[in-house]
Formats: sequence, C-alpha cells, structure tokens
Amino acid sequence: MVDRLANSEANSKRIAVVESCFGAAGQPLAIPGRVLIGEGVLTKLCRKKPKARQFFLFNDILVYGNIVIQKKKYNKQHIIPLESVTIDTVPDEGDLRNGWLIKTPTKSFAVYAATATEKSEWMNHIGKCVGDLLQKSGKSPTGEHAAVWVPDSEASVCMRCKKVKFTPVSRRHHCRKCGYVVCGPCSEKKYLLPSQSSKPVRVCEHCYDQLTSVNQARSDSITRPGSKFHSNNLSDDDDDDDSSD
Repeated sequence: MVDRLANSEANSKRIAVVESCFGAAGQPLAIPGRVLIGEGVLTKLCRKKPKARQFFLFNDILVYGNIVIQKKKYNKQHIIPLESVTIDTVPDEGDLRNGWLIKTPTKSFAVYAATATEKSEWMNHIGKCVGDLLQKSGKSPTGEHAAVWVPDSEASVCMRCKKVKFTPVSRRHHCRKCGYVVCGPCSEKKYLLPSQSSKPVRVCEHCYDQLTSVNQARSDSITRPGSKFHSNNLSDDDDDDDSSD
C-alpha cells in the first residue's frame, strides 16, 4: 500500500499541508517515495512535565513539534530517522497510561496515547515501518540508544550521592549517559558521546568513571581528565537547547 501511495496526489497534498503547518522554520518533507502514514497528538514526557505534541509518522521518518494552533500551526520541528528507532512498551503508572519508549542513538523519550487502541496502532505502524526500512537496507537494528531522562519531578535529591537536595540554588542536571537527575558536584565532568553531540556533554561521576575505564585506549573519545564546567550552577536549560522538550 505504501508503494501505491508514494506517488499519489493525495499523499503529496497531505505532506504539503504538514509542511505549511510548520512554516518556513520547518524542513522540507516532500521527497520521492515518502508517504505520510498517520498523525495525531501524543503526550510526550518532557523534562519538566508531560506536554502535548503533534506527531507525524512517515514511512521513513517520525516528525513532531509543539502545537501552536491545532491542525494549523506547529513549531520546533524534530525529525527522527526511523531506521535508528527502537520502541518498547511502558507499564501504566498513575495518570500516565498507554505509553511506550521511542529510543534512538541521539535521543530517547516516552510518549503516551489517549487509549490502548491508539497506542497499539502507533506501535504497530512504527514497528512495521522500521522493519520494512531495515529489510530494504539490509542493516541490523540499532543496538545503542540514548538514555531516557528521568523527569525532574521524580527526583527531590541527587540520584547519585543521595545527599544533595534540589533547591532554586542547588539545581537539577541530567547525565547524558544514564539519564539520572544529579547535582552539580556529581556531574562536573564532560565526555564525548558522538551519537548525541559533536562536543563533550555533561555526565555524572559514575558514568564518567565507567566510560574512561572502558575506553582508555580510544583517546579520541576521551576528554581531558578532570574537565569541568565553568560553573556548577549551570542548569540543563543552559547547556542543552532541547532540555525543555
């Protein structure tokens, strides 16, 4: 069915509508062979709190953005190549139900659908698209993925030292390797995680020790020992443009 729709006028019009909703700030989405499979609003578990995001599933990419005007205007477009995606179900917990993880080497996060049926449809369609892409390319599924960040609300104290309580002065940070919420003193080091950034990123002391001990022979992946941030009061909002999303 995807092949049949690829060059159809209806598919082209649907993709054009998505492009117009993102406006000039969004990337062009229409390329030969690309099909818009489905779309809908999902609740994305963001750093601060769960937020509604508009998602578009194509046969080769997953696109999402902030909702400015429903079905008319979106911003902060994110494009995820499906070839690098793996998905896992998330157990229901409290008000957060019908969720699953979207994991990639660059970024991983949880999303939640309104109903169990909607969750099943999303996961089945994403899984089918990923499977088809891997079959065509002959590649293997991605083995490594970025950690899913623990939401700020789930940590009142540092998840590493278990001592520092978070306050407006002693702020929360996220380790880019394990996703834990940690204090400044426990996350002073930086380490190069090529799949996430071209620059060294914040990691906790525990992950830094593990990474350096495993990769001592790979000097191009190791930052200078003791490399620290200029200030322990930097929050993730300061050192990660996408932290609030």
